Amino acid sequence: MLWASPSQQDQALHTSLINAFNQLGYSYRSGNEDAALDTLIRASECDEVGLGSSAKRKGKRIGAEKAREILELFKRIPQYGHAGFRHFEEIQFFVDGISKDRISDIACNFIKSFLIDFTIDECQRLRIPTAACKIANLYDYRQYGFVSAEGVELPVHPETGEPLILVPKRWLRFTPWINYDDYFKHHCPLDEIFHEPEDIGRVQVLAFNRDNYGAVEKYIAEKERTFADCSNDPLFSQIPIVSAKRKLKLIQNLKTGKTDNADRDYEDAMCQLLPSLMYPQLDFAAAQSRTESGSQIRDLIFYNNQSHEFLKHLMDDYGSRQLVFEMKNVAEVSRDHINQLNRYMTDSLGKFGVLVTRHPLKKPRMQSTIDLWAGQRRTIVTLTDADIAQMVELFESGQRLPLDVVKKKYVEFTRLCPS
Repeated sequence: MLWASPSQQDQALHTSLINAFNQLGYSYRSGNEDAALDTLIRASECDEVGLGSSAKRKGKRIGAEKAREILELFKRIPQYGHAGFRHFEEIQFFVDGISKDRISDIACNFIKSFLIDFTIDECQRLRIPTAACKIANLYDYRQYGFVSAEGVELPVHPETGEPLILVPKRWLRFTPWINYDDYFKHHCPLDEIFHEPEDIGRVQVLAFNRDNYGAVEKYIAEKERTFADCSNDPLFSQIPIVSAKRKLKLIQNLKTGKTDNADRDYEDAMCQLLPSLMYPQLDFAAAQSRTESGSQIRDLIFYNNQSHEFLKHLMDDYGSRQLVFEMKNVAEVSRDHINQLNRYMTDSLGKFGVLVTRHPLKKPRMQSTIDLWAGQRRTIVTLTDADIAQMVELFESGQRLPLDVVKKKYVEFTRLCPS
C-alpha cells in the first residue's frame, strides 16, 4: 500500500522501509552478521500495533536461525546481493514461516517513528487520553539500528498499561498485494517443480524459487504492472440480505452426503453465509484453515475479539481465542464426526466448538457431547438447518443478533449437562 500510494509521503516511507531492510543485507554481507541478525530479530514483532491474532497482543519474534535464513538471501540470490529488494514481501517466496503477520510487523517497526507521530496527532484530534510511555524498539535511520525512547505520549491498553500505536486505515489490507497464496495459485510454474501437483508442498516451492529467481521476478513485475488494482480493502464486507436468503435456500435444497459434490457445495455456501451472519461480533473468518503442521484442516475458523459478553464468556471459560465451526452435510452425525471436531479443540483454539449439520443430533450422539463436557469440560454445540434459517431471519430483521442463536444453543446444551 505504501508503494502503490499516490502520496509522496507514503512513497517516501516505502523507500525508507526498503532501504532499512536492504541495509541489513549490506551489513550481513560486509561481515557485521551479529548486528544485522539482532536488528532483524528485533524488527520481527511489533506489539504496540498489535496486528495479528495473539489474544494478549504479545507475539513471538523470529529466532536467530530464521533471521539468518532471511539474510542469507542477499548472498544466495545475486539479484538481491547486487540491487537489494524492491518489495521486502518477496521473502515470503523463499523462507518458510514468513506470513502476512510477520511482513506487517517488520514494516511497522521500521516506520514506527512516523506511526508514533500519526498516533499522537490522532489522539489530540479525537481527545484520546495518553500517558508517557517507554518505546523499547524505535528504528534510528542514522544508526541503522534500534534505540529506546522515554516519555513518548501514547494511548495505553486499559488492562495492561502497554503503549498502543495506531495505523492509517488507508494502508490496511487483509492480505499483502504481493503474497504467497496468489503466487502459488496463479503464477508458480508447478510442472517445473513436480509432475504430480498434489505432491507439491510449500517447502518444495520455496526451494524451487531460491534456485529459479526468474519465476518470482516475473510475478513481481506483473504485480507492479497491475498496481492500479492495489487498494486498501475493508477487512470484511457482509453479503446483502437477499444474497443471504439465496444461500440459505441453496443449503436447504442440497441433498445430504457427497452426491454431485453436495458436501463441497454445502461447505462453500456455509463459509460464505456464516461470516456475514456473525459479523462484527466474530471476525476474520478463514475457510479451510490448515494447522501449521498441515495435518488438520478446520472448515471455518473465526477470531474471537470478545466484543460480546457471550464471546468473552467463551474466552474466560474455554480459552477460545478462536472459534472453530465444522460443517457436516450428513443425514446423521456419527461418533467420528464428534471426535474430529474434538481434536481441533486444542489449547491454542480453546475448548468450544460448533458443529454445523443438517439435522439435530440423535440421542446417543448428544450423550457423547455431554460426556465430553463431563469428562474434559469441552463443549460442542450444534447448528442445524432450522438454526441457520433463524439466524438469516434475525440478520434480515435486525431485531436480535444471529449470534444469539449460537448462545441459545449453548444455554440449551449446558442445561443438559450434569451440575
